[in-house]
Amino acid sequence: MLIQKSKFKVTLLNQKALGIKIIIFSSLLIGLIFAFLLDLALGSVDIPINEVVKILLGQEIEKPIWANIILKFRLPKALTATLAGAALGVSGLQMQTLFKNPLAGPFVLGISSGASLGVALVVLTASATTPTLLADLGYLGDFGLVIAASLGAASVLGMMLVVSRRVQDTMTLLILGLLFGYATSAMVSILLQFSSKERIQNYVMWTFGSFAGVTWKQLVVLTPVIFLSLFLAVLQSKSLNALLLGESYARSLGLTVQKTRFSIITSASILAGAITAFCGPIAFLGVAIPHLCRSFFNTSDHRILIPSVTIMGAILALVADLFSQLWVSQMVLPLNAVTALIGTPVVTWVILRRNSQKSFPS
Repeated sequence: MLIQKSKFKVTLLNQKALGIKIIIFSSLLIGLIFAFLLDLALGSVDIPINEVVKILLGQEIEKPIWANIILKFRLPKALTATLAGAALGVSGLQMQTLFKNPLAGPFVLGISSGASLGVALVVLTASATTPTLLADLGYLGDFGLVIAASLGAASVLGMMLVVSRRVQDTMTLLILGLLFGYATSAMVSILLQFSSKERIQNYVMWTFGSFAGVTWKQLVVLTPVIFLSLFLAVLQSKSLNALLLGESYARSLGLTVQKTRFSIITSASILAGAITAFCGPIAFLGVAIPHLCRSFFNTSDHRILIPSVTIMGAILALVADLFSQLWVSQMVLPLNAVTALIGTPVVTWVILRRNSQKSFPS
């Protein structure tokens, strides 16, 4: 009887936990829809949300000019923010699991700097033949930009993975990530010395980060790349769960660790590289979002974390985009300034929490 009662209690607790997770997940979906509509509605010209919905549904609206504002400018920007937040969040989650480091992320470990170097090699060396930022290269130029950024990100990520096998200390690994970032930034600085003033100005503006510069034509390239990489990340859920328990345990389950590492590096590099290519190096989102989702869902199961990080990342990116427009009238703040204000408290909380756990072990 006691065993049956204990099993019944465990079942009730599991059902309660599942119910709470479903409520949180549903709330995130509603929050994503609301943030998306709000990003479309607010700006230099405020448009009622009901009119925004009518525009998206193709219905008649009060002012036809609102349709041009939404469809030509705000909708591509909002879609880009949604893709960027999802991609950077999942990329950060993959890196934190791969390196077993809670502070790992595309920007912190120098991955974004590697992607920036790949972009710089394409953009700055193309200055002699193209007057604007790859505008004349069409789809070939957009795919080239994604490939260059992904290869740059993969190069730094591969070096960090090699170093992490010899360095066990978390802070040392972060310092090395910063050093790799400085090294790639130095290479970019050298390239800048041999580029035209117009190309340098375009590149510097790109480094501030923005979702507004992505066109519908570029979204045709960016969207399938991000969706395929996110799908690959979802397929890696069980492998990532196994790596959490150590490589020996993963091998005992029949997992080929080398192939799994390569798959994770490929997915994370494309996610971080593609977003960096079109939106610039965006800081802190990749570090902060996985920790927020772990806290909300109280789990390390990647089958739950990957979809929740995807949605949470999209929400925070849309919120950051809103804040960058609304803080100062008639002016758009650099996106990295806003994401730093969002991400810094989360990273600080992670560091303080880890220190308190070391000082007062349970």
